[in-house]
This record gives sequence, structure tokens and C-alpha cells, in this order.
Amino acid sequence: MAIRIGYKASAEQFGPRELLDFSVEAERTGLDVVAVSDHFQPWRHQGGHAPNALVWLGALAQATERVTIGTSVLTPTLRYHPSIVAQAFGTLGALAPGRVFLGVGTGESLNETPATGGEFPGAKERRRRLAEGVKLIEQLWREERVDFEGEYYETRRATIYDKPENPVPIFIAASGPLAAKLAGRRGDGFISTSGKDPDLYRNLMANLAEGAEKVDRDPNEIRKMIEIKVSYDRAYDDAFESCKIWSALGLSHEQKAGIDDPIEMERVADENADKAHNRFIVSSNPDEVIEAIMPYVELGFEDLVLHAPGNDQKRFLDQFAADVLPALREEAGKRAAS
Repeated sequence: MAIRIGYKASAEQFGPRELLDFSVEAERTGLDVVAVSDHFQPWRHQGGHAPNALVWLGALAQATERVTIGTSVLTPTLRYHPSIVAQAFGTLGALAPGRVFLGVGTGESLNETPATGGEFPGAKERRRRLAEGVKLIEQLWREERVDFEGEYYETRRATIYDKPENPVPIFIAASGPLAAKLAGRRGDGFISTSGKDPDLYRNLMANLAEGAEKVDRDPNEIRKMIEIKVSYDRAYDDAFESCKIWSALGLSHEQKAGIDDPIEMERVADENADKAHNRFIVSSNPDEVIEAIMPYVELGFEDLVLHAPGNDQKRFLDQFAADVLPALREEAGKRAAS
């Protein structure tokens, strides 16, 4: 599959109009994909944002002409019912045929608990909900009238009236083996994030392939997307300092688990601000950035979605497009072909 290079629209960091302008700029600079986060609450209370991704994607569909657009990621199982997600992405697919994907995951308490007031389920239940939710979404896109009775969701004579001729591809995010196997069984694509132990990615790819092969699917036909956290600036100190606003990403799973209040998340993240840069490729050297990205290409990722942490996103896009993007495309194409 051809390499695509994309832009992560960080809805936790920017308001809807500003984020739309950055995403239009990303298309102008030659990027291929815009993937937006879907948060009900941001990682930080002070200065944080959380525009509704479904509404925002409709605006993006009309403001752009070429880029593929979608969520990385949305949880279609708790604060959203799967049938509402099917309706929303059917509409998006009709507005921008062939340019939409639905990226889904099992969710975080930060987004689900405040919106519903309900207890955040454990990992096993969240995976089961995701599998059932994806099944229902696909059935609603495929069939005219859907009576569905699952473990968690029901529909009665449900019809999605507006949808594209070809169903919107569903990308399933995974950070563990069971979710990766689910992506292999059911996903048109798979989503991961950068900056973790390389062995994790090798294991995820192996589990993805195992899941696909168990249902007689070719894992090579599943697109692999990775959000690559990269802070590039011609001034190294600016690249380094830009990471601090995203210090929550440097927290361990144990440090973040169970925190559903952005004020508390901000407090814990700020206590660990010195670790913020650990998840990012931080550099002022274009060749260094390219070499740091290549291991993900060699692992088999075809969609490289760039998550830049700084507040001046236009500066990042302009500098990256001028200094890094042409050589990155060339080198990534060579490595993928080999």
C-alpha cells in the first residue's frame, strides 16, 4: 500500500475554528490525511479545548478537497450509541465520498465518565462493547432495516438513509494483543501511537496478523496507521519546550488510570513535565527526524500521522513541509518497497 503522511488535529489543544484553519493548511502543504481526536474533555483544564469531532468533521469535509479525514479515535460504545455513530459517519461519507474513515477505540474515563455519570467499565467489557459496536455499525451500513439484539446494544427497524455507496472504512485502535486481534478480524485499518517499546509494535503486528488469518483475511490488506509524535523546529530549544503542554502523554498507564477530571490530570501531568519530551521525536535536524520515523515504516505502518505539540501549528507545518516532507516521502517509499 502507498505511504500516506497526515496531520493530527489536536482537538484537546485548539478551538474549532483555529483547528479547521490548521487542517486546511495541512492540506495546502501537501499532507494526505487529517485525523482528529474526539474528546469530551481535554487533558488540561486551563487553556484546554474539546470541540465536538462529529460536527467539526462536517466543516472539514466542506473546507477541504483532497485529504482523507476521520477520527483518531472515537469511542462508539459509551457516550455515543453505535447507531448514532453509523448515522453520523454515513452522512460524512455522503458529503465526502471516498475521503472518510472512522477510527474507533475502547475509550478513556476522562471522556466517558463525565459525559454519562456512569462507571467506566473494565478493559474486557470495553473490548466486548467495541466488537459489538463495530458489528452493529457495519450491519446498519450494509442492511436496509436492522433489528439488532446484542449483549449491550439494541435497534428496532433501524435504517441509515444517507450513506456513501461504498461503506466508510473502520480503523480499530489497539495497544494490547486482544484489541489488535479484533482489528485483524474486523478492521479495515489499525491505529497505534508512537514513542513506546519497539517490541510492543512487533507484538501488535503479530496479533493483528493472527486475528486476520483466523477469519481468512490477508493482514496485508489492512491499512496500518500510526500517530507519530514529532516536535520539529529549526530552533531545537523551541522544539523541546513545545512538548511540555503535552506532559500527560509522558505519564504511565498507572499514573493516568482512573483520572476522569481534567483539573486533576493537569496537576499530575505538570508534576511530570520533565518527562513530556520522552514520547516525542524532538529535533531541529531533518535527517534525524526521518531516521527516527523509519522504524515505523519498516514495521509496516503506511499512514504516518504527525502529531506536533506546539501552539504555533502553522510554523510547524511550514517548516516541516519545507525541510522534511519531500525527503521523508522519498525515504519512506523506498523503505516500504523493500
